[in-house]
Amino acid sequence: MRVLATSVVAALAFLVASAGSALGATRSPSLTVHDSAYGRILFDGRSYALYAFTRDDRGRSNCGGACARRWPPYIVKRAPSAGGGVTASRIGTIRRADGSLQATYAGKPLYRYVGDRRPLQVLCQNVREFGGLWLVVRPSGRLVR
Repeated sequence: MRVLATSVVAALAFLVASAGSALGATRSPSLTVHDSAYGRILFDGRSYALYAFTRDDRGRSNCGGACARRWPPYIVKRAPSAGGGVTASRIGTIRRADGSLQATYAGKPLYRYVGDRRPLQVLCQNVREFGGLWLVVRPSGRLVR
């Protein structure tokens, strides 16, 4: 009986570890390009629109606190991979004040908008909040005005 219980526990531990590895592989961050009402723009790997903030300095975020709650930074554990239409050499990361890594594209920190609730939805393009404009990003790295 003890041998059977030990075998079951070992098998469960193996399955949990395997599932964790598989989840990690499918959850790796990525950038993709899709058509939208604003032309071809960047989206995350789950097809949620990515925005840039005109108040950000190149390679530095100026959006924290209430701003980051409304415009969550695209936080990653490593630089995202390049999906179709994305130039890999434009992808990078910056270290935020809290130590987390935020994805960048062409040096611009990337954010999502909390109101975008579905994939491919873009509800807050060219909006002025927190002292700057929020704009979607083209695959070239240019912001859509």
